[in-house]
Amino acid sequence: MPTLDAALNSARALVTTLAGALPAELVETHISWVLLAADTAYKIKKPVHLPFVDYSSLQARRHFCEEEVRLNRRLAPGLYLDVTDITGTPASPDIDGAGPVLEYAVRMRRFPPGALFSERIAAGTLENKDVDQLAALLADFHEGAPRAAATDGFSSADQRRRIALAALEGARPLADEAALSALQTWLTAEADALTPLWSSRQADGHVRECHGDLHLANVVRLEDHVAAFDGIEFDPALRWIDILDDAAFVVMDLAARQRQDLCFRFLNAWLDRTGDHAGLPALRFSVVYRALVRAQVEHLRSAGSDAARRYLATALAWTRPGQAWLAIMHGLPGSGKTWVSQRLLEQEGAIRLRSDVERKRLYGLGMLEDSHARGLDLYGADATARTYAQLFGLARTALQAAYPVILDAAFPRRIERDQAHALAQDLGVPFFIVHCEAPLPVLRERLLARRGDASEANVTVLEHVREVVEPLSGNELSFVRPMASDEPA
Repeated sequence: MPTLDAALNSARALVTTLAGALPAELVETHISWVLLAADTAYKIKKPVHLPFVDYSSLQARRHFCEEEVRLNRRLAPGLYLDVTDITGTPASPDIDGAGPVLEYAVRMRRFPPGALFSERIAAGTLENKDVDQLAALLADFHEGAPRAAATDGFSSADQRRRIALAALEGARPLADEAALSALQTWLTAEADALTPLWSSRQADGHVRECHGDLHLANVVRLEDHVAAFDGIEFDPALRWIDILDDAAFVVMDLAARQRQDLCFRFLNAWLDRTGDHAGLPALRFSVVYRALVRAQVEHLRSAGSDAARRYLATALAWTRPGQAWLAIMHGLPGSGKTWVSQRLLEQEGAIRLRSDVERKRLYGLGMLEDSHARGLDLYGADATARTYAQLFGLARTALQAAYPVILDAAFPRRIERDQAHALAQDLGVPFFIVHCEAPLPVLRERLLARRGDASEANVTVLEHVREVVEPLSGNELSFVRPMASDEPA
């Protein structure tokens, strides 16, 4: 029986020979080889047995190749083609040829250089639409993913604490004792505080079969869409996780690359679709944990590298929340509130709650669904009262989790503005009003032209709001924060 070292050396020789025969560029990771041919990539698993993966038998390698294809077709169906046999002899290997099977490979469609999100962000070519499409892709994926039963034991509070502290230990060579002590203290205290929330989310079905490794080098822009690939196949515990943990990987990696604008653009777009604002108190822990994991991975790849230290710095930064505050938008439909609030959330790193989205969610509608087609009136007095109550409840959760919050609603009446101000006072956070306005003909023109937006406010709604609007009082004017709204809503 050959030893694993001998098997690894034999497999390496086989893969090297196959690379020359195809021909293909050979790329090596700690658990696989990838052969990059003209328009195809072949991923071959190494015969290794490590603490987190066992590829030691040929049967196991076949199984995990099949699992990789099955799992990754969920988010990248066009990339993952099939599992191929490597046949022939070690001296003359072939793909799906005659002779015994020597190895198995995942066959993938190759994408062009520069298409990875990690490459695009480094080159300054990652666009808002890329981030928006990723948020939509993941939100829809998370919504439909199989749910774990609480009895499965995945993502328990004890497991979360354990793996986070293990990640910190893995990053130990990068940090001084003061930083390590601060991180350990913070992780332990947060784990204690979050245990009830984690247990509740586990019981409520938020632990699902996710991707598990959503850093930006595993996300790619293809011809007309984005895809996420190379999800975790070798350890179920690493992919059966809380959907918030999956999304937090993207949040973390965008933050680590100093793109707060894209970080909070992605986060808010994902939250708009999933409505998972109740998970916000756990987000910081998830981001810190993911940053420590990447710090460890980058350190193993290149000891003490800038990338490793950047991730450690990100972990430390997310343990120190900034100043929470509450801002409300104010203005008639079509006045630019959503456009302005989008700019503000990206500049300030804030959570935005949109009345247009939450109003529909209360009635079981998706953010882009047509309420009129369902025979619903979402702009009556009762629906409006329910919507503001929902906004205030979600805002409280986000503010208590130390995030700045923007309430994107018209706020035409003083009573709702006073309720928002009272919420800020109750939580001891600063309060702002962001006023937007435009001439009446412009408002009407914008509403008539509006397509593909969550808002269904039309000219009729505009006229109704104009009838009930109460101008800002002298006291309220002291809270107004100037913000240019020179773009359409």
